[in-house]
This record gives sequence, C-alpha cells and structure tokens, in this order.
Amino acid sequence: MYKRREREIEAMRELIISAAKEIIAKEGFDNLSIRKIANKIEYSPAIIYHYFKDKDEIMNQVMRNGYMRIISAITKSADEDLKPSDKLKRITRDYIEEALSMPDEFLAAQLNQSPYALKHTSSLYRGASKEKPALTALCKCLKEIYTNLDDEQIELKSQMIVVSTFGLIVKLVIEKDLDEEQRQRLIETFIEEVVCKI
Repeated sequence: MYKRREREIEAMRELIISAAKEIIAKEGFDNLSIRKIANKIEYSPAIIYHYFKDKDEIMNQVMRNGYMRIISAITKSADEDLKPSDKLKRITRDYIEEALSMPDEFLAAQLNQSPYALKHTSSLYRGASKEKPALTALCKCLKEIYTNLDDEQIELKSQMIVVSTFGLIVKLVIEKDLDEEQRQRLIETFIEEVVCKI
C-alpha cells in the first residue's frame, strides 16, 4: 500500500513537471504559472501545492532535470578511457546531441535571464569550473591536453568552448530543415575546426 502511494505521488509530480516543461518550451520561464500548469493537467491549483511548495520549486526541478541529463552525458564521456583529444571531441558531441534531444527546453532555459534559470545555466563567471559539474569535466579534459596552462587559462578555454558550442546548438535548433547528413557535417567540422583549436 505504501509503495503504491509513493508511485502515485511520483507519477503526479512527473505529470506536473511535464506540463511545466511544455509551458516553458512554448511560453518561456517568465510565463509559467501554477494556474497554467493546473489547466494543462486538468486539476485545481490547490492540488499542485500538495506536491510542490511553489512555482519556484517546480522551475528548479525542471532546470535540474535538464541539467542532469546534460551532466550525465558529459561525465559518462569524460570517464571513458580515451586519449584526451578524443575525449574532448566526445564530450562536445555528447553535449550537443543531448541539447538537441530537448531543443525547446534547452533554449528556454539557456536564453532565460530569471534568477532560477541563471542559477543553473551561468558558466562564464570566474570560478565557474569549480561549481559547475559539466564545466569541471571539460576543464579536467583540457588540463590533460594543455599541460602548460594554469587553471585560469583552462577555465577561460572551457568557457569559450561552451559559448561557441551554444551558438552552434542555437543555429541547429532554429534551422530545423537541415538534413541529418548536413547536421552531422556541421557538428564534426565545428568540433575539429573550433573546439579542438581553441
């Protein structure tokens, strides 16, 4: 009985998060509201407060879920036994592919300036590589490649990779009519000619 109740609670939380993701993807973080979520799942707003403290908790969960997917893809690649340059290529490719697997959610989060979004997406400040797991994994890989650079230079290189990769992802999401072959050619060329030469 207790396990069934836990499953029901988890299913309802997932339903709420899923509805929130759809609203965010269409309207952005700023337009998310408890009432819109309630209307989408056809429950009263009071029910949502039974599962989440407030809208902020829902937004943080949405951001966390997306960020954890990306971190999982990157850290898996970072842990593989590859030579450092191949590891860098794999990390970059996995980041791009994971972001492209959730394009609306990714763009809504990355282009949002709310404190909730920035808490998860900011990566350009000094010291970010010590706080952001994805950036940490990238820096670790770059340290293996550029043994003569100090931590600050490595962090700057990793931040430039993040910024330029984000630019490619945005264009790939916006230009939806690209065929898969061209998409892959762009990703490969970007990795070889931009990421590996930063």
